[in-house]
Amino acid sequence: MTSGGIGRYGSRPKGFRHVVGALGVLALGLFGGTVQANPEPGQLNLTPGVTTYSHVPYVLNNVALGVCVVIGILVFGAMFIAMFRFRKSRGAVAEKWSHNTTVEIIWTVIPIIILITLAWLATDGLRQFSDTTGAQMTVKVTGYQWKWRYDYVDYEGKAISNVGFMSKLDDQSNATRQLNSGLDPYAVKVDGYNTYLLNVDHPLVVPINTKIRFVITADDVIHSWFVPALGWKMDAIPGVVNATWTNITEPGIYRGQCAELCGQDHGFMPIVVKAVSKEDFAKWLADQQKPVAPAVPAPASTAAAPAQAAATTAQVAPAHGTQG
Repeated sequence: MTSGGIGRYGSRPKGFRHVVGALGVLALGLFGGTVQANPEPGQLNLTPGVTTYSHVPYVLNNVALGVCVVIGILVFGAMFIAMFRFRKSRGAVAEKWSHNTTVEIIWTVIPIIILITLAWLATDGLRQFSDTTGAQMTVKVTGYQWKWRYDYVDYEGKAISNVGFMSKLDDQSNATRQLNSGLDPYAVKVDGYNTYLLNVDHPLVVPINTKIRFVITADDVIHSWFVPALGWKMDAIPGVVNATWTNITEPGIYRGQCAELCGQDHGFMPIVVKAVSKEDFAKWLADQQKPVAPAVPAPASTAAAPAQAAATTAQVAPAHGTQG
């Protein structure tokens, strides 16, 4: 972004410009490519995410990293050039001047411009992140040791009642993680994707193309609700309700974990968000709101049958014993 202005000053070898260009291309190749929404082993950069906001921290990270790479190349490049090209063994003689007004203006103004640019990008990102106005849906998230509770508050202007559940580590991962279980963590898969410690019994189901407001708190200690594909994380603090939002644009399953050390099972409270179409979500919500049918007691004759059978056995057994 500002490498042209910085690179105009100072002597350098003929091949220096080519070296800088090659290193810049290498750095862009490392952190500039797109990756899948869920983090993968060996992934070097943030995920671009799948929401209308997730590109903001992704771009800010790339810009800041690019600035750091350019500054590192220039500073260390100049340092190594000074050490090797102008060393005493080659007969170099140090200059007597101690100040250069032009140089001092350059290396003061350019960092100020860089900092102002980064501050503007970060502040604008935080402004968007905190703006929950116009939300079409509200979900309350509560952290517990060591599980999450989700309560659906409203959707498209209508209140939702009695739709909420606990979400905890799935049984397969829980059995595998036990000491001396003998089970293979790499065998824990869903649709070919390794989900060891990354799957739950009840995922959070949400609609796509909907601005969803999350109100996040905790009941015991500080937790942090973090799904990388959404582009943000939010602390869950007892007695405090934090609010943020998301708008997922692509259906899919997005995974995360608690990002705040919250106790011995901190590593075993994953998060799974299942984003579906609005039509599928409406069907799912309708199923969740159906009243649960009361349990029907067993008929009296059926309940009495075991007792009658036991009495008959008790009467027949002595006679059989006497015959023996």
